[in-house]
Amino acid sequence: MVMKQFGRKKRNGWLDRHLKDEFVQKSVKDGYRSRASYKLIEIQNKDKIFRNGSRVVDLGAAPGSWSQVASEYIGDTGIITALDLLPIKELPGVHTIQGDFTEQDVVDKLINALDGKKVDVIISDIAPNLTGIKIADQAASIELSELVLEFARNHLVKKGKLLIKVFHGTGFAEFRKLLEHYFTKVQTRKPAASRDSSRETYILASGYKY
Repeated sequence: MVMKQFGRKKRNGWLDRHLKDEFVQKSVKDGYRSRASYKLIEIQNKDKIFRNGSRVVDLGAAPGSWSQVASEYIGDTGIITALDLLPIKELPGVHTIQGDFTEQDVVDKLINALDGKKVDVIISDIAPNLTGIKIADQAASIELSELVLEFARNHLVKKGKLLIKVFHGTGFAEFRKLLEHYFTKVQTRKPAASRDSSRETYILASGYKY
């Protein structure tokens, strides 16, 4: 009984902190689907990864907050396709595909949506299902990041850009070095909306070489 009460208090404490979070409150006020929107907005303001007419793919897009932000910068001539295992509620100007981006039938749907063209920018705020076991979660994050990179290698235009979330820890330096092989410029970003307690780091890889 004591343990149940402790667990309830812990959950209620997290919920209380979440609701008081300035970026959560701001996202509600501004009409964004999650606080994650402000991570991408800050990176966009600094690095200008989107341009009018950009073709964009958002991997692990649910609930759609990054696609929501990207759609504001690519204009009417831009195209954005959002993929996730979970359903994404309809967003104006965003084409959504539900499924695993490593599966060929999902990739075929993406290719059809893009009329066979490659994309200028791939963004990914994707994360593995966390177990709470740090070593396992870190390994899963790196493995997922490598899958995103493989996807980018198949679908980015030359000089294209990849923005990806990676957990900082074992394998991070090696993954960054791998990105440096394929891109001319690799930078790390830690937006203000990314909690200090989180190991998440964003890597912006620009100038795809191949």
